[in-house]
Amino acid sequence: MSLNCPVCQQPVTQTGNEAHCASCNRNFPLIACCPDCHKPLEVLKACGAVDYFCQHGHGLISKKRVEFTL
Repeated sequence: MSLNCPVCQQPVTQTGNEAHCASCNRNFPLIACCPDCHKPLEVLKACGAVDYFCQHGHGLISKKRVEFTL
C-alpha cells in the first residue's frame, strides 16, 4: 500500500518510523494499525526485535500484516 502526503497528496517514502515527502520536504510519523480493526497497535520492543500487539482482541500481529497510516 502506498501512502500519500496529507498536505500535497504526493507519494511519500518510508524512513524507519517516519514518512518523508520530497515534494513539500516534510516528515510525518507513521502509525501502525491493526489490519482487522484498523485501530492503533501497541509496539513491543525487546532485544532488537519489534512486535505489534492489538489490545482490541486480535493479539499479536505479524509485521507483514501491519497497516501503516499517517
